[in-house]
Amino acid sequence: MSQETGSKPTSVVRSSLVFGGMTLVSRVMGFARDLVITAVMGASGNIAADAYATALTFPNLFRRIFAEGAFTAAFVPAYSAALEKEGPEAADRLARDAMATMTMIAIVLSALAMIFMPQVMAVFSHGYADDPAKMRLTIILTQITMPYLPCMTMVALLSGVLNARGRFALSAFVPTLLNLFMLVFVWFGKDPIHASYLAATGVLSAGVAQAALLVWGCRRTGARIGFVWPKLTTEMRGLLLLAVPGALAAAATQINVFVSSLLASGVNGARTWLSVADRLYQLPLGLVGVAIGVALLPTLSRAVQSGDTQRSQNVMDDAVLFAMALTLPAAAALIAMPFFLIDGLYTRGEFLAHDAQETARALLHYGWGVPAFVLARVLTPAFFARKDTYGPMKFAMVSVVVNLACGLTLFPLIGVAGLAIGTSAAAWVNVGLMWWTLSRRKTWSLGPKAATGLFKIILAGILMGAFCALASHYRAVIEGALHPLLHHMTKEIAIVGVCLLGLFVYIALLFVTRAVRPSDIKKALRKG
Repeated sequence: MSQETGSKPTSVVRSSLVFGGMTLVSRVMGFARDLVITAVMGASGNIAADAYATALTFPNLFRRIFAEGAFTAAFVPAYSAALEKEGPEAADRLARDAMATMTMIAIVLSALAMIFMPQVMAVFSHGYADDPAKMRLTIILTQITMPYLPCMTMVALLSGVLNARGRFALSAFVPTLLNLFMLVFVWFGKDPIHASYLAATGVLSAGVAQAALLVWGCRRTGARIGFVWPKLTTEMRGLLLLAVPGALAAAATQINVFVSSLLASGVNGARTWLSVADRLYQLPLGLVGVAIGVALLPTLSRAVQSGDTQRSQNVMDDAVLFAMALTLPAAAALIAMPFFLIDGLYTRGEFLAHDAQETARALLHYGWGVPAFVLARVLTPAFFARKDTYGPMKFAMVSVVVNLACGLTLFPLIGVAGLAIGTSAAAWVNVGLMWWTLSRRKTWSLGPKAATGLFKIILAGILMGAFCALASHYRAVIEGALHPLLHHMTKEIAIVGVCLLGLFVYIALLFVTRAVRPSDIKKALRKG
């Protein structure tokens, strides 16, 4: 991170910190929510946990394809360009038409999915066929959560409006409402089945609240985003043409999720194991990858529009280094002590030791994929900012083939861990193709100073991983030393303490190797 950059590129880092800070609040609440849900619903011990995991996954599947993944990738550069060249009025007109069109599409999709949910689940959750009660509960819960999709379509688009205007805090805060609503709703669950109904209702209620909050937020910034009847204008046709490759790219990625869920449905508790592992490895992705991706796209789009190649280079170098500096400690911990993490944090109530072991096996292999998941979020805007949605689509299709090959081959041999291996391997293939293409086109390649900084960051991450592995090996000794002092919550305090110590070791190594200097931190926090 020690390369020289101008004040403009560093605004991406600052914006990422704002977004990441708010996301951290959301993720902490999400973690608390998951602790309560897993304790109440468990995993392999009853039908509620897998049914609820499916109900939460299904609308998110469509959301990632249509709302966040595809249309936002096309909309944000177009809205940023309209703001830059034509002014707020033209940009807001584009946003109104876009929200009307995409929300209408989402409503139609949700209605069709709710009507045909029994037929859809017969395919998506064929492993539940031998348990009619589980299948019936899954169908009902998913029908309750599907209207979350139109709400999230509005949220994704309105977040794009706020981000393009340089406002990141409110769009980063919005996910907190989902966690808050679900936590409050599930708290009153009398048993796993009752809790699953409450949690699904909480998802729908949160979606309405999130959309309403962002409508208010856009109006506060002066953006005139009202509700109009959908119109297929020239601008909308152009956006949809750009969004189609993005939708296919996102669909390719979600095919990986679909295949994993399809295979997992045949093993009781497997979807819940994957869901818990997903929550932990998604933490760095949400805090770092999404934060940087959200901040990077409008900034990079403006640099590309103005033809400032040096600014584009600096912005990308800063983003890659910043992303890896914050991601590698998380990856190191997931790889070095997966069972210590899962058992220490989740094993209680209905969530059994067997559930912790199976979840940890998946988490280990998600761990080495975490840097790739984050890098994909950083590299993709380099294509989208230049209105190239076809490149990421092609790379995502290749990654699907890799994931399918690994998942179908390894799942029958080693279970859920094979699905995690497929997901991580596919992510690295995707990142490798993007990196190679950007370099070949001379669009961007990592600068020499940034490459040196990246090597130092990787070294610090490896040493931190060694510390965590050693702590995991001597877990019994650590917990034994704490027990006379604490008596209760020994394993929880032990894992939190090890994580904090590991983070301290990592930060110290960053400064010792001069991968990060105090001047870099001051520069990153400075306004662009």
